[in-house]
Amino acid sequence: MNTNTKKLRNIGIIAHVDAGKTTTTERILFYTGANHRVGEVHDGNTTMNFDPQERARGITINSAATTVFWHGTQINVIDTPGHIDFNIEVNRSLRVLDGAVVVFDGVAGVEPQTETNWRLADKYHVPRLAFINKLDRVGADYLRVVQMLQERLGVRPLVLQLPIGAEDTFRGVVDLVEQRALLWSGVAGDPVQMAAIPVDLREQAAVFRARLVEAVVEPDDALLQAWLNDDEPSADALRAGIRQGTLAGAFVPVLAGAAFKNRGIEPLLDAVVAYLPAPGEVTWQEASKEKGDATQPEADPDGSLAALAFKVVTDDHGTMTFVRVYRGRLRAGDTVLNTSTGKTERVSRLYEVHADKHEERALLEAGDIAAIVGLKDTLTGQTLTANGAADRAHPLVLEQITIPEPVIDVAIEPKTQADQQLLGKALHALVKEDPSLRVRQDAESGQTILSGMGELQLEVTVEKLRAKHHVNVGVGRPQVAYRETITKVAEVTHLHKKQSGGPGQFAQVSLRIAPLTRGEGVRFANASVGGAIPREYVPAVEAGVRRAAEAGVVAGFALVDFEATLLDGAFHERDSSTLAFELAAVAAFREAAAHAGAQVLEPVMAVEVITPVDYLGDVIGDLHRRRGSVRGQPPRGNAVAVDANVPLKEMFGYIGHLRTISSGRAQYSMQFDHYAVAPSSVTADLLAA
Repeated sequence: MNTNTKKLRNIGIIAHVDAGKTTTTERILFYTGANHRVGEVHDGNTTMNFDPQERARGITINSAATTVFWHGTQINVIDTPGHIDFNIEVNRSLRVLDGAVVVFDGVAGVEPQTETNWRLADKYHVPRLAFINKLDRVGADYLRVVQMLQERLGVRPLVLQLPIGAEDTFRGVVDLVEQRALLWSGVAGDPVQMAAIPVDLREQAAVFRARLVEAVVEPDDALLQAWLNDDEPSADALRAGIRQGTLAGAFVPVLAGAAFKNRGIEPLLDAVVAYLPAPGEVTWQEASKEKGDATQPEADPDGSLAALAFKVVTDDHGTMTFVRVYRGRLRAGDTVLNTSTGKTERVSRLYEVHADKHEERALLEAGDIAAIVGLKDTLTGQTLTANGAADRAHPLVLEQITIPEPVIDVAIEPKTQADQQLLGKALHALVKEDPSLRVRQDAESGQTILSGMGELQLEVTVEKLRAKHHVNVGVGRPQVAYRETITKVAEVTHLHKKQSGGPGQFAQVSLRIAPLTRGEGVRFANASVGGAIPREYVPAVEAGVRRAAEAGVVAGFALVDFEATLLDGAFHERDSSTLAFELAAVAAFREAAAHAGAQVLEPVMAVEVITPVDYLGDVIGDLHRRRGSVRGQPPRGNAVAVDANVPLKEMFGYIGHLRTISSGRAQYSMQFDHYAVAPSSVTADLLAA
């Protein structure tokens, strides 16, 4: 491994909304000396939530990066949002990080958004630590959350610490590796006090220490043999074993703390350095156009450049592209090749980013995460390489970042002629920044439709239009982003023929459409043979199919989850054209879809309602009235978590109603789960509208 990367960690702080991510990150900044005062979310003076909307709402909206140093190791930290509407921020951050600290609320435990983020981390093979936070709160139960990690996330939690005291008496932790107590006064900056393990915790500590040692020595024959001979492994040997198991995904180290009360941050930083990987210790995925998926070797600063753009930010000064360098070096002034588009771009300047402050750099090396100024056409998820002949001959394309499908729409209209002229440019910039947003023109009404992951995301986007881009817009009521699909196979042959003086139009297309399983999208295949349709016209047929699918056939919603196969066709030497074949494909598709049992699909949300037992009946009854199906009612501390699937259409305005039926004591979270066939009454309402 390159020695330069041994002292570097690229980590993310991820969690469910309100678990304490930003507070934990602010304490990390304070204890590493990056900040001389502690920022608080409730005071609106945090370093990482620097956006005015974030400070006003008290939540994280944009992932923010900063760099800190702990005992000689550089740690690049990305604080990510917890709200499901901004999940793209977590998604693209996890794609470029080497490790993660997952923060859990000591009372609520494993919450829905944490599960989603955990699965994302699994997908990108990101080793992680679990930090159980808020142990000073009433109802906090450390070991119950450890149990939830095992049951709900299916992982093997490795307890490294036990809390000393509970709720308002929580004052420290038992360090099972060093077999000592760590105590804090609660005052920011006061040094940690080391002491003997309290007498009343010695028996419990011995049990958990034995489990820890057993888990660590299990895969190491030499350590296991020594342990069986009653030779207790040293603290250094244990740490080496914990690191190995964490990187392999064999277990997840669990730590305890209360970030708001300044307890547990120093051991967390020690664990980041000790157990999370340096850039050269993890392989990265290449999705080569020629070779399929392949893993790439460790970070090598002397190799050919490979970097991934994972975030684009636009402001008054232009576009800033955040990149992770996986291999090679990048200098200001270099020309790079975007292998995703085939275009070259020039790097004007390089910046190391500290939240909203930027520090210019002359050089980036393998393992670095930084920002580039000067790239005009590079988008989220695209790969940058050197611009040499070898790079052009064998373009490297890194594994893409998956973009979630939007489930909610709003119509937006500019208030004045001046706003009309600014709107297109502003929307282009916003979609470039956040790829989970979509913009389209409604063919019938001519309205501009903005689509996203939830009401909050669209609200924040409209506010950005007004505050950041100075575009004043009127906004319609949020609408559900329905889809359409087909249920049967259908085949048609359509002849498009037009003669009106001069060159005519001629194209014949035989098309078969067949349903795919839910979530597979749109696929196109060419099965025509013998030159029935010249090769240059086949892309026009595909374009026609996709254009017609976008407009739908039942109620005007995009038709998805089908495969269209071009079977046969005919052309005319003089009268055929790409336009003729596109028009023939549009008509053939519409005709085929009309015979293929088209149906409307509606988005169904996974909803979790946390309610006191007194209101359980009212909550469940209300969910049933909303066409919801309850999947489970696990206990959550002194409350009950109701897990249900509910159509998004029925969830508008739910928070106000939930507060009413629970006297303001219940809370809920929801995220997109799947698309399901809408009942006939919903389809009838859509057609009537």
